[in-house]
Amino acid sequence: MEPPNTDSHILAVLELLAEDSPPSRFDSLLVRARREGLPDAELGRLSRAVQLARALPERPGRRRQWEDDLTALVDTARDLMDAPDVDALLRTVARRARRLLSLDIAFVVLTDLDGEIRGHAAEGSVTDLSTNVDLVSEGSVGARVLRTKSPAWTADCLLDHSFVTSKGLDEATQAEGLRALLAVPLRVGDSAVGVLYGAQRAVRHFTPDEIGAMIQFADLAALAVDNARLLQHARHQSTELEQDNYRVRAGLVRLQELTDAYGRIMSLPLVGANLATIVSAAGAALDGRARLFDPAGRLLASSEGEDEGADGFGGAGVGSARSGSGPGRGGVAGARGTVAEAILDAHARRTTVRTPGGVWVAPVIAGAENLGYLVLDPETPLVGADERLLQLAAQVCAVQLLIQGSAGITESPQRDELLDELVSAPPRAPRRIAQRARQLGVDLDEPYVVVVMRPEGGDHGRATVWSLSYVHRITGLKTEHGGCMVLLLPGTDASAAARAVAGELSPLLGRPVSCGAAGPGRGVLEVRRVFQEAVRCLDAVTALDAPGATAAPQDLGFLGVLLSDDRDVRGFVDSTIGPILRHDEEHFTEFAVTLEAYFAAKSSPTGAAGALHVHPNTVSRRLERITALLGPDWQNPGPLLEIQLALRLHRVRDVLRR
Repeated sequence: MEPPNTDSHILAVLELLAEDSPPSRFDSLLVRARREGLPDAELGRLSRAVQLARALPERPGRRRQWEDDLTALVDTARDLMDAPDVDALLRTVARRARRLLSLDIAFVVLTDLDGEIRGHAAEGSVTDLSTNVDLVSEGSVGARVLRTKSPAWTADCLLDHSFVTSKGLDEATQAEGLRALLAVPLRVGDSAVGVLYGAQRAVRHFTPDEIGAMIQFADLAALAVDNARLLQHARHQSTELEQDNYRVRAGLVRLQELTDAYGRIMSLPLVGANLATIVSAAGAALDGRARLFDPAGRLLASSEGEDEGADGFGGAGVGSARSGSGPGRGGVAGARGTVAEAILDAHARRTTVRTPGGVWVAPVIAGAENLGYLVLDPETPLVGADERLLQLAAQVCAVQLLIQGSAGITESPQRDELLDELVSAPPRAPRRIAQRARQLGVDLDEPYVVVVMRPEGGDHGRATVWSLSYVHRITGLKTEHGGCMVLLLPGTDASAAARAVAGELSPLLGRPVSCGAAGPGRGVLEVRRVFQEAVRCLDAVTALDAPGATAAPQDLGFLGVLLSDDRDVRGFVDSTIGPILRHDEEHFTEFAVTLEAYFAAKSSPTGAAGALHVHPNTVSRRLERITALLGPDWQNPGPLLEIQLALRLHRVRDVLRR
């Protein structure tokens, strides 16, 4: 029998390997070789051959595992790259992270440079706490991972007291029933842009390979997130550039249209076009309703063919209480006030003004002369070039008005010069001045009053614009004298005229307007005297510290007698106790005497009765009749003083007549 040799046993190993035999067959082969007395050297060679044979089947398995891992990595990279935005990308990261380590739940938090959460997503959660709580607050494991850019993990967060969590993370782990927790940073270069969490609802000891795989995946995810952010920013910039490009193109088209409109409107006066054509061209170019008004608020032309001279918006625009068409298409009364203020501002600032309602007002001026205003109610908001076109249209309207020689163009300076001449010095040629006034539509032989007004706190520019419109509307004169506006207005009631002026102008200026008024007067020679009385009344308002008040001599009682040049004592007596005197004369009563006795007795009916030698009841009945004649307030301090003064003046006049 041949002794056993290694070759036969090695051949047996190859046969077992070819048959894909289980490991126990290889063990049996070694046991048989020892039993057969194989030398130690040969037995060692056989053991090595068995060891190598056992290792051969593991290599294809490792290759298959490597191929599977490579396929998973490619799929993961594809999913990350295919995400349409950052939010979708975060959801993909959470889903892939959960699948990578067979986790129960995975959630990712994205932060900015200040640590503020800018995005989050979760996969496998049964509540919304993992996405609605702060997982990276100061002192938490998430904040530590962000700061150190290193992973942190625990097999059981409930028992591991060294694993510090935040309040938000505690709420999430309790709500989800989590035990094992792994947190790795999302790193881009030297910065951490977020934290990727993986968690298990049972105790789990994460192996170094698992932690390393999670770190590598987080790095890949961080790179994808950074790329997605850059792509999103690039898309946003691209969209903005497209919008800017569109706006630029639209602006160029609009600029070309406006340039063409400039040329057309500028050429209209040269080809003999009238105001209606110019205003219509402006309205068409600016896509709105355009209307031209004179300083008095009368409609001169409209882009919609309204009748010239109609009492349109303009009158109301500068304070008139009359009805009109109103601004824009609505004709809303509230908007009329805002446009009225815009008219004053436009002329005071000599530029276009926009109201809160979108209506534009452009002053029509020639030098310092106010020729009116152009009102535009556009369909779309105006931009810078549109505003310049509106100003140009207003200037072209001014040129056309000068070419046409409109009646109101030269009237304003003439009105100022005429009234300034009348109030500054006694007139040297009354007839010539009266004729000049009649040419302006003012008849000084008819009754007139003078109002001197002063806006408290300044704003004289807007007051001047309003005054020009006001005197145009009611056919008066205006000028500026001593820092105040002076108005000569037709009428006989100076007090009512002052109240009307202050009532219109004060709301427009948004500040009180003090007025002094006097009159009526007649003739050229009376103007300066009436003006001086009005100035003294305004001085009285100032001295009495009553800003915003109006006063005429008849409003000031006995002060009016002192301030008036004609010292109208009879008028004062008649306005104060006239009803008493007339009743005594018509009915042979003694009410005036009773009043004198009553005052002499220090307002005592009994004392007055003793002085008059009548019964006290008689005095009481007379006082009741006096109250019916003078009104219930006659015993108030103010009226009482004037009544006593009027009684004394009446008594002195009677004595002088005798």
